[in-house]
Amino acid sequence: MTKLYIGNLPYSTGDNELRAAFEQAGSSLTAAEVVMDRDTGRSRGFGFVSFDDDADAQAAVSMWDGKELDGRALKVNVARPREERSSF
Repeated sequence: MTKLYIGNLPYSTGDNELRAAFEQAGSSLTAAEVVMDRDTGRSRGFGFVSFDDDADAQAAVSMWDGKELDGRALKVNVARPREERSSF
């Protein structure tokens, strides 16, 4: 499975719109989630999609990186593992 980071999302984009856009790259899309702010409930402007097939994930990067979605140029790349945060 390959997880992709999707940055610079329009704040109006929800999970369903993200899924619809990235399903165009391949049928192995398994998840699409826009990250929401805990306090305000608004989009934070980025999200993640997951593909079972690595070829579909690469097709999605080629198809969407730098392309516009609702007037904003998306930044699409393979997601890095989440970094551990220190607690103070």
